[in-house]
Amino acid sequence: MRTPGQSCIVAIVAFALISIPSFAANENPLGLVTQAQAAHLGTATVVIGTSVYTGDTLTTDEGGTVRLRVGGSQFYLLASSSATLSANSSAVNASVDRGTVGFSSNGVDQIALEIPQGILRAANSQPAYGQVTILSPLEVIISAYRGTLVLDNDGELHEIPAGKSYRVTMDLEPASQPQQAAGVGGPDVNPKIKHARRRHLLFDLIVLGTVGAASWALWYEWSMTPSNPSNLSVQ
Repeated sequence: MRTPGQSCIVAIVAFALISIPSFAANENPLGLVTQAQAAHLGTATVVIGTSVYTGDTLTTDEGGTVRLRVGGSQFYLLASSSATLSANSSAVNASVDRGTVGFSSNGVDQIALEIPQGILRAANSQPAYGQVTILSPLEVIISAYRGTLVLDNDGELHEIPAGKSYRVTMDLEPASQPQQAAGVGGPDVNPKIKHARRRHLLFDLIVLGTVGAASWALWYEWSMTPSNPSNLSVQ
């Protein structure tokens, strides 16, 4: 005969077993892989039809590429690149770790690229196509192939017009030291605030060149392939 304590434990274990698959089923994928070559999701090889979830990291080998559909928009990674997917209430984001990552936004399904210099997205929720190349922790190249892009540097907005490409260098300026309150014997400052550094961005216009032309051709080919249900990511 079970005691009340034993019955309680059994009920808790049974509820946990029932709830685990339910929670897993409620996790919806952020996107679906529509093209992949020499690409990986964690340690697994990526194939067409692979679902990508929040927190997943996509990587490509040398010569590899992967394209991810997010609603009617899409991300892509070129060779030797890596990006981690996440989402908030307004957009699906790809945090670019290295290499070259781009996006094609249809203006409805909002997507963005997170880079050290800020958050890159389509301006005014309009269709756009652009990409970033990480050169170093402090330097990237941002290219707008179609539509205007906007780089949000902690509320400081910078527009990149269609057809333009900029080398963006980040200069970290130490924040001014806060003054001590009167009558206080020693500093009482949050260490995170004390050591905060403001991002100052320098923009240098560059020529798109052969890399830009290749990326434009790649996007055009992808936007016309049957794997894109709308058959036109950017109008």
